[in-house]
Amino acid sequence: MSFSAEWLALREPADHRSRDAGLLDALAAALAGRERLRIVDLGCGAGSNLRALAPRLGPVQAWRLVDHDPALLAAARARLAAWADGAREQGDGLRLEKDGRRLDVAFVRADLAGGVAAALGEAPDLVTAAALFDLASPAWIDAVAAAIAARGAAFHTALTYDGNEAWAPPHPADAAMRAAFHAHQGRDKGFGPAAGPGATAALARAFAARGYRIATAPSPWRLGSADGALVAALAEGTAEAVRETGLLAEAAVADWLAARRSGASCTVGHLDLLALPSA
Repeated sequence: MSFSAEWLALREPADHRSRDAGLLDALAAALAGRERLRIVDLGCGAGSNLRALAPRLGPVQAWRLVDHDPALLAAARARLAAWADGAREQGDGLRLEKDGRRLDVAFVRADLAGGVAAALGEAPDLVTAAALFDLASPAWIDAVAAAIAARGAAFHTALTYDGNEAWAPPHPADAAMRAAFHAHQGRDKGFGPAAGPGATAALARAFAARGYRIATAPSPWRLGSADGALVAALAEGTAEAVRETGLLAEAAVADWLAARRSGASCTVGHLDLLALPSA
């Protein structure tokens, strides 16, 4: 699956409507009353996570957006400036005004595979990410949890793939395609062999071991006729990943993809997780 700015823009509406509202409310309540929130977004992409969370949080927010891809950081800067009611340059970052909130945004290029301690900075109130941890290894997930817990920060992540998919109408190759896609997802994406659908359970274990209170909730994509472009892109990306595994014959992949391009709908399972320090 491509992580281009175009793909991220295509999926953003589905991402935003799929997030679990109950966990967002719990996060907002946990952080309420703080004069200035310091937030780190890991693997920020084009800034979608900020656009989803900022309206739920307090009136003054300082965001640290971290990604390894300079093109995505540039896209985040441009899209956030367009999204805001007002935007101006502030050093290397931006100061945004949005719905009565002030957001100071810093953009940090960092390779998270090498560790997150430097990316986190000194004392964030919240560390967050979206659609990231299913690409990471259990060992890397544990190291992230350790670094966050050392700073006493809250943690929220959304849209971690949970392995469940249902396409309609059904196709004879659905189960084989899903199995091959899972095999591809378990490959090393730069963070060690990926946890894939087991990522949320790994996160829950890692934070619980450090005394955090954990809550999870489903956040599935439910994609229908209004999401045709996203469904088509999802099918293309799935087929590309399956082809890379060599586990299915090209004819089977091509037949499945042709069926999915012609008006299919699908549900893709995700999980959101909130981890709060006990004290």
